[in-house]
Amino acid sequence: MVKPPSARSTIPGVGRLGLVESAAPDQLATLDWLNVDSVDLLWSLSRAANADLALRTLVRMRECLGEGWTELDAALRTDTGLRGRLFGVIGASSALGDHLAAEPGRWRQLRGDVVLPSRKELTDDLLAAVGAVPDASASESNLVYRAAVTGPEAVLALRTTYRDQMTVLAALDLAAIVENEPVLPYQAVGRHLSDMADAALTAALAVAVATCHPDEECPTRLAVIAMGKCGARELNYVSDVDVVFVAEPADARASRLAGELMRIGTSAFFEVDAALRPEGKRGELVRTLDSHVAYYKRWAKTWEFQALLKARPATGDLELGQRYVDALNPMVWTAAEREDFVPGVQAMRRRVEEMVPPELREREIKLGRGSLRDVEFAVQLLQLVHGRADESLRVQSTIDALTALAGGGYIGRDDAANLTASYEFLRLIEHRLQLQKLKRTHTLPPAEDEESLRWLARAAHMRPDGRLDSLGVLNAEIKRNAHRIRRLHVKLFYRPLLESVARLDKEALVLSPDAAVRQLAALGYVAPENALGHLKALTSGASRKGRIQALLLPTLLEWLSDTPDPDAGLLAYRRLSDAMVDADWYLRVLRDEGAVAQRLMIVLGSSAYIPDLLIKAPDALRLFADGPNGPRLLDATPEEVSRGILASSARYDDPARAVAAARSLRRHELARVASADVLGMLDVPQVCHALSSVWAAVLGAALDAVIRASEAERGEQAPASLAVIGMGRLGGFELGYGSDADVLFVCEPRPDVDETTAVKWANLVADRVRTLLGAPSTDPPLEVDTGLRPEGRNGPVVRTLASYQAYYRQWAQAWEVQALLRAHAVTGDADLGLRFLHMIDEFRYPDGGVSETAVREIRRIKARVDSERLPRGADPATHTKLGRGGLADIEWTVQLIQLRHAHEVPSLHNTSTLETLDAIGAAELLAETDVELLRESWLTATKARNALVLVRGKPTDQLPGPGRVLSAVAQVAGWPGGDANEFLDNYLRVTRRAKAVVERVFGS
Repeated sequence: MVKPPSARSTIPGVGRLGLVESAAPDQLATLDWLNVDSVDLLWSLSRAANADLALRTLVRMRECLGEGWTELDAALRTDTGLRGRLFGVIGASSALGDHLAAEPGRWRQLRGDVVLPSRKELTDDLLAAVGAVPDASASESNLVYRAAVTGPEAVLALRTTYRDQMTVLAALDLAAIVENEPVLPYQAVGRHLSDMADAALTAALAVAVATCHPDEECPTRLAVIAMGKCGARELNYVSDVDVVFVAEPADARASRLAGELMRIGTSAFFEVDAALRPEGKRGELVRTLDSHVAYYKRWAKTWEFQALLKARPATGDLELGQRYVDALNPMVWTAAEREDFVPGVQAMRRRVEEMVPPELREREIKLGRGSLRDVEFAVQLLQLVHGRADESLRVQSTIDALTALAGGGYIGRDDAANLTASYEFLRLIEHRLQLQKLKRTHTLPPAEDEESLRWLARAAHMRPDGRLDSLGVLNAEIKRNAHRIRRLHVKLFYRPLLESVARLDKEALVLSPDAAVRQLAALGYVAPENALGHLKALTSGASRKGRIQALLLPTLLEWLSDTPDPDAGLLAYRRLSDAMVDADWYLRVLRDEGAVAQRLMIVLGSSAYIPDLLIKAPDALRLFADGPNGPRLLDATPEEVSRGILASSARYDDPARAVAAARSLRRHELARVASADVLGMLDVPQVCHALSSVWAAVLGAALDAVIRASEAERGEQAPASLAVIGMGRLGGFELGYGSDADVLFVCEPRPDVDETTAVKWANLVADRVRTLLGAPSTDPPLEVDTGLRPEGRNGPVVRTLASYQAYYRQWAQAWEVQALLRAHAVTGDADLGLRFLHMIDEFRYPDGGVSETAVREIRRIKARVDSERLPRGADPATHTKLGRGGLADIEWTVQLIQLRHAHEVPSLHNTSTLETLDAIGAAELLAETDVELLRESWLTATKARNALVLVRGKPTDQLPGPGRVLSAVAQVAGWPGGDANEFLDNYLRVTRRAKAVVERVFGS
């Protein structure tokens, strides 16, 4: 009966139901669903992956059922579970829809409370299909049956029953797409499909027994070993089932039985593939257990042991199958000891990837880039390398292995969770692709096939997210998960840790004392017993951190062994690890970021200066990683660091807290610069500029904080402006690690403020700044030296601009004028600082140059410095500061030329030694070769001086004699190969040649 128009108006339109075929209204009418009472049915139908396909299948079922349609129609209206299962499966799979339509009464297996049958129930069902009963040779552990039906009839019966079992599974798997039914977890689907495969192989064996031995008890003990995904119990809907046969005896009858099993199984269920057997398809189909063991001991390749990871007795003689697994399993876990094991597995993965045609690599979810195989190879490699010492990793399923790897600390929990999620997502897509036509495929439809992709999106339960429709969400998720898999695959599969661990013997892996001492001594540790104590402390207990340390240490020890002082490096690593015991990210970063661990070992084994900085500024360790633009140690610029120090300290009103904040950032910056220096990432000018910049910033932060506090205490503006003038290497922005900061303080009273009051206040501020910065600390010192001020240490610390001008005009000595050549305003009142520089220009760059009397005085002082200032016992040939051709020689030479010629060569108005040398060369005041000799000597001495501080951890200027320390200095200074003798010979040669230039300049 046709409903009145008012009722029909409430029925959803065909387009809104996701039905696009023009025949849909007629098909709905055939089902008598074009009425208000059928609205719920129609909405459920609309949620099927392909509503048109589901509707066509329903119409076919209605035609076949005839009067029986009434029962199905009534059940669909009341049983939402049935509705979800039936619509889900016939909307997602044309093959299973055909199966249901061919015998429409099968729908009844989907009604009511449907649960997955057990493995025994699956087996009994298939055996019953061919009337199989236990063979006379059967036992509790020997699953041998004899079928009553053979030939094509048996194949048809088995295929139909197996397809029924798959329909139930698929219906439960797909029901959640249509109705609010429970989601079947991926692992449950894979396990059930594997149980179905075991049952199918058991039934195929029953038919094979009846075929091959119709009149006698089965004479062969045949074990069927499941390999691959079936062995791991993570099978696909449509997949080859890889098997290996073990037989006793392995004669022609055993081969015929195995061959018949494969033929029947392939005809009825799935491709049964025995290509993973010894020698592959060229080898014997069946072997005895002893023959298998002999082959794997002598001939097996690496990939064959990798395949054995998933070996599992599936059917037949289970006791023989278990003996096979037990005999070969120990060989699996020693495979990683084979020469070039890790590179071999990595190369194999690359070859598999290259086999995929380029045009399919983005669509191939099994073998392409960022595919299922990437996850499986990475997981299996990690299992094989680390499973030797950790039996918890000896599991077969990929998901179980990821869980075990994360639990043991071999990969990060976040990485494991992300890989698991992406793997399960791609397996879901794979299942949906295969269900459509029950074809073995792993390839996504091409981008232009939008209809197929929309079907896949709905079958995978993709839903619009507000920005994208279901197809857009599918494409985005596929790209996101493939990218994530590829990134993590590269991170885990190619990290250097694996190869190092694979090379070590099992005793060393578990830190057997004797083995560890031997290995430590072989690696170059001078005190291996002490080193072993550090190792025991690092790996003590059963904690996760201890396990991760045990995993890391083989590689870390090897990297440390290539450093100048591995013993000190290991001690520093222990101290750092103890300090970082509560930092969860620390070991995770070392484990997952190979560059971080390797760089850290180089730094710790090379420098006594850096470890304490890292302990107090642990976040600097994160900079050891690589970023998108290269090493993150190079991300920050000196200007950015300076702004950060000033901004951080400005948040505090208390000067002590402000200076503490500045010190903290200085510590971080020193750790960054020193680490980059040791690792060869910064050249000498870059290091000097960075160190000078951070010194100036800390000085500025302290000055600002003291002035703020003083103004707050006084309740009024400061009585004077104050500027800090950098002198010496600070003025030239050429500080080293051990340099003090030479400065002058200059003030100018505010209008209407008494000069005496202003100067007194400025002196108090300067003293407070020096006190705060010079306070005792374990950090590298912050000494503010005002010894270059007028009248030296007897003069006032702060003077007014006018006072400085008057002093320099009337009293300045030659050495004081020389010192002004490097004066540069570094912090404080910028305008006052600039006016100070302009004021002193008339003294340091006098018209006509300095007088000959001044030049003679400078020569006299230089000679006195050479003879008297060198420390007692110092070697003048290798003292980097005051020795022959050292820093003082070069800088005095440059400054003498400036004093003589700066009035006529404006480019000499420069505080930097290197930049002034450029100007000297450009003005042809010295021969180009002489300029290059001076430059090379200055760079060589500065590099050596900085390396001395980095190696020894304290300021020093004297190069040591031949030995470990000199070797360390040579290596840190970047000398090729760290050859101490070559380094020293080069230093002596360069400085000697530079000294000849110095003597010519001072003698002319």
